[in-house]
Amino acid sequence: MRLDELAQHLTGPYYEPATRHGSAGTATRRMSLAGASALRVGGGRSAAPHQDTPWSWHLPPVPQHEPPRSTPPKPRYDYDAVARLAGELTQPPEGDYKVAMVNLLKRDRRRWSVYPLLAAALLFEVIFLVWLMLPSHYPAGLFGWVRYLSYFLVASVALIEVMRLVNVATLARATARASDPVPVVPEPGHRVAFLTSIVPGKEPVSMAEKTLAAAKDLVYDGTVDLWLLDEGDDDEVKAMCARLGVHHFTRRGIERWNTERGSFKAKTKHGNYNAWLDAHGTGYDFWVSVDTDHVPHPQMVQRLLGYFRDPDVAFVVGPQVYGNYDNFVTKASESQQYLFHSVLQRAGNAWRAPMFVGTNNAVRISALRDIGGLADSITEDAATSLVWHSRRNPATGRRYESIYTPDVLAVGEGPSGWSDYFTQQNRWARGTNEIVVRGSHGALARLPWGQRLHYRLLMSYYPSAALSWLLGNLNVMLYLLTGAGGVRVSASVWLMLYVNAAVLQVGIYFWNRRYNVSPHEEVGSSGALGMLVSVLSAPMYVVALLDAVRGRNVPFAITPKGTAAGTDTWRVFRMNIGWGVLMLAGLGAAQLLGHTHPAMTSWALLTVLISFCPVAIWGLGRLRAR
Repeated sequence: MRLDELAQHLTGPYYEPATRHGSAGTATRRMSLAGASALRVGGGRSAAPHQDTPWSWHLPPVPQHEPPRSTPPKPRYDYDAVARLAGELTQPPEGDYKVAMVNLLKRDRRRWSVYPLLAAALLFEVIFLVWLMLPSHYPAGLFGWVRYLSYFLVASVALIEVMRLVNVATLARATARASDPVPVVPEPGHRVAFLTSIVPGKEPVSMAEKTLAAAKDLVYDGTVDLWLLDEGDDDEVKAMCARLGVHHFTRRGIERWNTERGSFKAKTKHGNYNAWLDAHGTGYDFWVSVDTDHVPHPQMVQRLLGYFRDPDVAFVVGPQVYGNYDNFVTKASESQQYLFHSVLQRAGNAWRAPMFVGTNNAVRISALRDIGGLADSITEDAATSLVWHSRRNPATGRRYESIYTPDVLAVGEGPSGWSDYFTQQNRWARGTNEIVVRGSHGALARLPWGQRLHYRLLMSYYPSAALSWLLGNLNVMLYLLTGAGGVRVSASVWLMLYVNAAVLQVGIYFWNRRYNVSPHEEVGSSGALGMLVSVLSAPMYVVALLDAVRGRNVPFAITPKGTAAGTDTWRVFRMNIGWGVLMLAGLGAAQLLGHTHPAMTSWALLTVLISFCPVAIWGLGRLRAR
């Protein structure tokens, strides 16, 4: 390596240049681990290096003089360390192999502090709910429609608190059962397909090239073929594949792979992948897949495939993190996912049933073919998970299992604007609500009770968030306009119990932050940003729930990436603004009608604040950018 290249390596951004190996004229490589290591250490940079990736081998620091910087450098992140969060690879024990699990609390010396916290959070929430619903707190002396309206409001308050109790129970159960798998060395000699896809016009070709160029560094003692699944049969995409030596696949123009619904539904991710599975799946034992924007770590195949020594493991998934960690929306979006990827998915390991995640995964192809491919859903991940776990492996007679590893083995690009973020949240919420409202109940009923409860609790988040926002604001609005109220309780007692229950719930959230898998959030950070954007997304969750209930056909929406990402305007926030304006109108009417109870007025003002908060954050960001 020349000195100027060394300086570039050490002073570049957190997407550091990586040394490339292997021929650009072939997509099939076979190498031993020793050979791969030798190549990685001794390889040199070509005259025209590939695009930067997050992964690179590390050189010792050397003294150098840097020119003055007009802006501070982007921080470096130790991606190699977080790629081994589950521990070092070990040799599997002799005999029949089953993936071993290690409970997080059992290896945590501070675990005794969380048990009282879990018990107190559940106890206070139950006490609060029982106290709130005491008959003495029901409205009395009312007649006619006001009486029935008040009883409706009491029932809605009860439902909101039951959903909050379910959320606390979900978090407490996940905290107690979260586990990590013990990683083992994979069997050599398998045929692996590395897959990613592209929708030209929505995802930049340069982004796919960066991902595929990094995939040429994947380490595995077997055959790894690189594939790009092109929805557009684009000439620029095909030229890039030829340049990198990557297999190009497209279903465009083939009628049987472009149907209105079903496994090969047109313009959907699952349809694209199922078409490739139908055409080429029999030639491989496993696939390792990432979204277009997710750059794989060189050890991705090596660290995922070992779990398939267990013949019942159908798929392995890892966490989702965002490399463009340089703006408010991306930071908040990654923080929001902490609970799912750091706690809930790990809890799924206790029942061998973490949810399938499409952003980065490894799949046993025979198991996928056994269930007929990825499920037809706007979020194929959750629907496919349920089908998989409801089936038995014909080779062993046991149920298919899944594994979640905390290893960060791919770094993606998160939504960088509010439009992209709301699109993502709406799609995830709509897909989950679709399963809850309309389908997969048969698959759920066939699951063992532990897995069934895990999935029901997991999928309760989006509908409960939507219903809590909808019913809570309906309560407030009906009071402002009619004066009718729900439960009648002492304000001081209510405040004491509510605050205690809320603080304990948040306390569990904070306690679990020690298990955060994100390499970007600072150690000891609170995760408050994630909680904030979850609240700000409530209007989007309401839309997603109503669409699912009405059965409205919503097309699959890709979160735009790179230069294809959208530019925010005030119209992005029209749902939030609508809720804020509606509540302001209610407050104005309440002043004229004399319905000015301090507690209800405060809740109305809080709704206005939440509704306009994302607009204010966006506006302040624009002012700072000028």
